[in-house]
Amino acid sequence: MKAGGALVLTADAAEAAGRAVGQARDSLGGQPPAFAVLFASPHFSGSAPELVAAVADLTGGAPLIGCVASAVAGGAREVESEPAVALWLAAGLGPVETFAMEFVPTASGGAFGGYRFGPEPAGLHLMICDPFTFPAGDLLDHLNQHVPGAVVMGGMASGGLARRRSLLFRDGKVLTGGAVGAHLPGAAVRPLVAQGCRPVGDPYTVTRADGNLIFELGGRPPLARLREMAATLPVRDQELLAQGPHLGLVIDEYRTEEARPGDFLVRGIVGADPASGAMAVAGDVEVGQTVQFHVRDARSADDDLRRVLAREAGGPDGRPPAGALLFTCTGRGSRMFPGPDHDAGLLAETLGPLPVAGFFCDGELGPVGGQNFLHTFTASIALFQDATP
Repeated sequence: MKAGGALVLTADAAEAAGRAVGQARDSLGGQPPAFAVLFASPHFSGSAPELVAAVADLTGGAPLIGCVASAVAGGAREVESEPAVALWLAAGLGPVETFAMEFVPTASGGAFGGYRFGPEPAGLHLMICDPFTFPAGDLLDHLNQHVPGAVVMGGMASGGLARRRSLLFRDGKVLTGGAVGAHLPGAAVRPLVAQGCRPVGDPYTVTRADGNLIFELGGRPPLARLREMAATLPVRDQELLAQGPHLGLVIDEYRTEEARPGDFLVRGIVGADPASGAMAVAGDVEVGQTVQFHVRDARSADDDLRRVLAREAGGPDGRPPAGALLFTCTGRGSRMFPGPDHDAGLLAETLGPLPVAGFFCDGELGPVGGQNFLHTFTASIALFQDATP
């Protein structure tokens, strides 16, 4: 496959569409685009229909998904405040099916409609979801249980948070709720997820729990375990724990080696009861699971992303990847790191000047340990390989 990308800094919809499509098509070697991914800054909230229609027309009606986002990424840059449009085009990656989904509340909870994940979910599903009307985490839980093997990547739209009104793109239209997506059954894609945390202290076994509530770690209240462990840590780690500890759940309980960063599914600790010492975690925990407390800071997030990208340097067959889509958290960027362009810049530094487009998400979708999850403070990267022999 071939991919092309463009980052255009303008607030004019017609100009942005023309320049972005022209620049992105230059890398396709004359092949017509078979798929388009489009992200626009909030400056296009009023002109999104014109932008999407123009891009669809200039790409010959190529299947397209995207959204308005709080910030966008293109190439090695992340644009967090200026008007910007990021466009990614691909050719020769096989069939592409775009879809739209909705969640309909019912007396028994709710139902998803608009698209059915098949019994043989070959290839990648990209999804961009509205955080107000589409419970993506529930969908991923359903897929993990009933459609094993499905790979879902993407993020929660962030461009309409102030107004509770997201703008999602599908083909030549703009939608204001639900989710949009694309199924790429023939694409060769490496899913990369960097959660940006590191473990501290010792691992524990969950000995009493109910749903997302943990009552005992190794026979003792988890809050007592946290306090005892914190007292043994360096001052810097104590300060990070005070800012908000996280809990890592070991993905593969059958590993013989000691768990390291990347071997955990990281979840936030959302509450604790000082009287009983119980903790509430942002996700269910099972008795018998191995867990370890984690901290998150800029250095940990940088180290984790470097570790994930280093495995891909040179490609699995010595060739560089063809392109990438980046879904990074709104809590990263200049809010977490000393300067701008961290995730996109590190991607380019490690893997070379790839065609890249992405956006800052209000939650990131990506697989960990063979199952799909909704993350926070994470960089989720769909790395496209050139499958041509």
